[in-house]
Amino acid sequence: MRAELKAKIIQVCEEKIAKKGSDVGLSFYAFFANKNDDPECLMEAAHWWIMQHRLDHFEKATKVKALILNQTDQESA
Repeated sequence: MRAELKAKIIQVCEEKIAKKGSDVGLSFYAFFANKNDDPECLMEAAHWWIMQHRLDHFEKATKVKALILNQTDQESA
């Protein structure tokens, strides 16, 4: 997954957690504007969410953030 998308996912998760607490849920659509202005990035996020991790439509932001951070750590090793 591209670095910009990882950073956006972490940012959105942190914002949601700060506003609504650690039990807040979100879908991969939360990382995009209501316009489909970057379909390749949207499909990348959808593939990561649905195909790679088999996540439900809504997942806790803390779980999503942890998955991204874990993936980043593994890629760095």
